[in-house]
Amino acid sequence: MQSQYPGPGTSPRKALVLSGGGARAAYQVGALRGIATVLGKDAANPFAIISGTSAGALNAIGIATQAHKFRTGIRMLEYVWGNMRSDQVYQLDSVGLISSASNWVFSVLSNRRRRTPASLLDNSPLETLLQEVLRLERINSNMSAGYLDSLVVTASGYTSGESVSFFQSTQDIPNWHRPHRVGIRTDLRHRHLLASTAIPTLFPAVRINREFFGDGAIRQLAPLSPAIHMGAQKILAIGVSGAGTRRPAKGDQVNHPSLSQIIGHVLNSAFVDTLESDMAVLRRYNAMIPKCSPSAELDVRPIELLDITPSLDLNRIAEDHYSSLPRSIRLFIRDTNASSIASLLMFEKDYCQALMDLGIADAMAKREQIRAFFHN
Repeated sequence: MQSQYPGPGTSPRKALVLSGGGARAAYQVGALRGIATVLGKDAANPFAIISGTSAGALNAIGIATQAHKFRTGIRMLEYVWGNMRSDQVYQLDSVGLISSASNWVFSVLSNRRRRTPASLLDNSPLETLLQEVLRLERINSNMSAGYLDSLVVTASGYTSGESVSFFQSTQDIPNWHRPHRVGIRTDLRHRHLLASTAIPTLFPAVRINREFFGDGAIRQLAPLSPAIHMGAQKILAIGVSGAGTRRPAKGDQVNHPSLSQIIGHVLNSAFVDTLESDMAVLRRYNAMIPKCSPSAELDVRPIELLDITPSLDLNRIAEDHYSSLPRSIRLFIRDTNASSIASLLMFEKDYCQALMDLGIADAMAKREQIRAFFHN
């Protein structure tokens, strides 16, 4: 039986936005599974535009390569995340970690250029995994067949300081340049994914053309903007917020934050705060439009937004699975307050499965909103 919901070629144009968050991106796969359940097993990809950042870019590309059969793409992602091991993402040997940490510390202290990438972890296994599971040549064929028209992967330029959205599209959309935001048309390759997922200090930067790039979430002040630039009229955003409010209780002993705790705090701010802030801005924008006088000079239109975000604190889920972290990583983040960075680096199947289960539950809790979103 054919799905009753319109595909990507119908109007209004729908976009899927997937934010970054390291291992937390497993949650997105569960949410996508819930969406696919609502749409029906025979549904093709319903999104004309797919935009991903950091680990969300990996999921975005996964959907794009299987856009002819939406559920098949999600099953592929479920298999990858459901069988994930940290050694498929970064090297775990203690000697390698100590060597990388020494290079990183030396670079910080000496402030000199070195040929050795300054990062704490070697993510060369991730490149191998991406090449094995993501058939990027299918993107063009799926676009030619009309299963989607635009795909965006965002990374951060270390020299320019710009958030660069690399996009592949069948639409006649020119490159754009806004303050701190750039869009560049290209044929997406595995190196774009490696650049978008290169968490600063943890993974090495990736060179694309004349610049080195790192994780796309770091300089992305407006995560929804690439999809809007591509012409989105309705946006479904899946975030991976791991932020829980934990104020010290009276009488608690408060220790000076460790390096891992500081890094986790900075990365949590990049991965969480920007998407939530941008969604709040869009909602205020939509609320203002009916109150504005019509103008022929301004092309203003509301953009419908539906978000699916975790109903539970992902950092606490990471704490529950802390023992599944490789020993070398546990030594690095040994203090118990570093749950933010643990939730980013815990590429282990039990933790990822817990996040996928939560994503399914949260999506199904919004099944009526999802039906309304896709019912045109």
